[in-house]
Amino acid sequence: MTIIALAGAAAAMAVATPFVLPALFSGSTGQAPATGPLAPFGALSGQRTWLNGKPLRPEDLRGKIVVVNFWTYSCINSLRTLPYLRAWQEKYGDRLVVIGVHTPEFGFEKDVANVRTALAELGVSYPVVLDSDFAIWRAFGNQGWPGFYFIGADGRVRDQKLGEGEYDQSERVIRTLLAEAGTAPGGAPVSDSVHGKGAEAAPDWAQLASPETYIGHRQARNFVSPGGFFRGASHAYDAPASLSRNQWSLAGGWTVDSEFATLDRPGGRIAYRFHARDLHMVLAPGASGRPVRFRVTIDGAPAGANRGVDVDAGGLGTVREPRMYQLVRQTGPVQDRTFEIEFLDPGVRAYVFTFG
Repeated sequence: MTIIALAGAAAAMAVATPFVLPALFSGSTGQAPATGPLAPFGALSGQRTWLNGKPLRPEDLRGKIVVVNFWTYSCINSLRTLPYLRAWQEKYGDRLVVIGVHTPEFGFEKDVANVRTALAELGVSYPVVLDSDFAIWRAFGNQGWPGFYFIGADGRVRDQKLGEGEYDQSERVIRTLLAEAGTAPGGAPVSDSVHGKGAEAAPDWAQLASPETYIGHRQARNFVSPGGFFRGASHAYDAPASLSRNQWSLAGGWTVDSEFATLDRPGGRIAYRFHARDLHMVLAPGASGRPVRFRVTIDGAPAGANRGVDVDAGGLGTVREPRMYQLVRQTGPVQDRTFEIEFLDPGVRAYVFTFG
């Protein structure tokens, strides 16, 4: 999960102490929310772009239970929550409204066409409102992806959660709010039976020992190519003789900017010594939009059975659109391994490593 401070260009910050504000809908009544910041619904119902349906108005939500989810489509933490949101929507959809607030981390996630494509590919059918200026994020006092806000029929935020996990507790909140509204949920909860597939599968927390690692120089750490970064300038980087756990390097001609690194010539490589079941990268084609072919190796050998969903058995894949690519899913014991990706065409933009 990424936690950011808006004033500090994505610097880490602690979660604020919950506080109570007035009712979400003007004129609503009832007790104050149990916890959590409360945002005026005007933040959602202003001049916003909505996908998967018409804009939602206060009167559309009055008397309904609402789950507001802050997410962004290239974030692994956000992606792993989608199976639960889909399951809740399917089970309680006649009484529950799920709203995705898409607040982008990277520049390409501000593009409406990119978000629309992502929704179709990810099977997200509930309403999504675009929050590229972080106005809704600020109004809710949200601080990370994913963020959840549970709103009762009285229009008040009754609970909140930041980050992955504890889905059974979140569903318990939903069922409690439904019961309070006089529409007791039927049947058993569904969270325990949800199993994400592909990149949406739950991480192996016990074996996860590698952190989210940015490639753009603004937030990069543990970069060990000799000489460090040559910021904003094309440079021929060399790989070090070896990597220790969670160190990474560039090789070949790259231009490293604040948010991403761009490959200037074919044959450039990125290596990372990691410890996790899964390895992902956020990648995008270059400014031309032309696809970029790549080859993945693990400890110098083709990925084989340990390939992710975006890699074939020979370790080959193609960057065709800006998104997160799953490149490794280990099938055997998890141990320190050296991942390397070689790009066979120029122009790729590399943003971040994430793990699972």
